[in-house]
Amino acid sequence: MRTPSYSPAPRRGYGFARSGPAVTGATDFLRGNATMASLMPTVTRLAALQKDCAKALPAMFEHCDILQFEGGQLVLATPNAALAAKLKQQLPKLQGELERKGWQISGIKLKVQVIKSIAPIVHTRALVLPEKAMSALEELSTALPASKQNEQLIAALRNMVRHHREPGNT
Repeated sequence: MRTPSYSPAPRRGYGFARSGPAVTGATDFLRGNATMASLMPTVTRLAALQKDCAKALPAMFEHCDILQFEGGQLVLATPNAALAAKLKQQLPKLQGELERKGWQISGIKLKVQVIKSIAPIVHTRALVLPEKAMSALEELSTALPASKQNEQLIAALRNMVRHHREPGNT
């Protein structure tokens, strides 16, 4: 049986000229291109606003995100309607805290954005050992001297051989 081989896909440049040190983070990536660099002030501003919101309402804002902040209107995403209802009661407090920190907010809107939880896909494949390898492992388990030190190794070898030779275990 052939063993599958892995070769990484070629890297794509996406039109970004790379000179100097390798890109190490999202901010370096954004700064590395003129078009993307224009997003940096917005990204920085929204990150600071997100942090200030989390400081104002730490327990509630743990699962919330800022969707948009334009023209004094702040739009927040909540994962469910129950949290949105609780957060709605705290909006005056949030707005007051943000205004004290210098944010000019004329209104706050909430949007429920249910994110479907997708279980991670686990790909498993069975290890198939050729008969020659199984015979060698079996021979090793009988050739090892029976001692206290080898006891667990011999048992493990015999279990592995038995497991791989039984039908339905591969």
